Amino acid sequence: MSKNIITLLFLPLFFMACSVEPKPIAYGDDHCQFCDMTVVDKTHSAEYTTKKGKSFVYDAIECLVNDINQNNNENTMAFILVADYSNPGQLTDAKTATFLISEKIKSPMGANLSAFSTKASAESHLKEFGGQIYDWTALKNKFSK
Repeated sequence: MSKNIITLLFLPLFFMACSVEPKPIAYGDDHCQFCDMTVVDKTHSAEYTTKKGKSFVYDAIECLVNDINQNNNENTMAFILVADYSNPGQLTDAKTATFLISEKIKSPMGANLSAFSTKASAESHLKEFGGQIYDWTALKNKFSK
């Protein structure tokens, strides 16, 4: 075989090996990167994946936000994902999610913070449970204080 044919055969494998994707959260087995608690709550978990493909999981969105604020490392991330409270186990982009802090919706670390994939869903839960709505930037600012 010529070198060109060998290269063409292995080139797709190289690109597949280099793709950056978030990993599925192993609920009950994975531990939070920030507080080391076991990740079990499918309505409040979170994850980020670096541009190099390494994923880190969190038992609560507040752990993710605190970790990002402390390490100032958001620019190294390819994906920042948070659980959609309305669809347990489904992760949504944190930068486009809408967040609700409500004392009537408990989260694992006590910040009462939940995320929603749509603003309409967050507003519906706000009407039902009360609280305060945030976007990603406002949420990071709140937790940086």
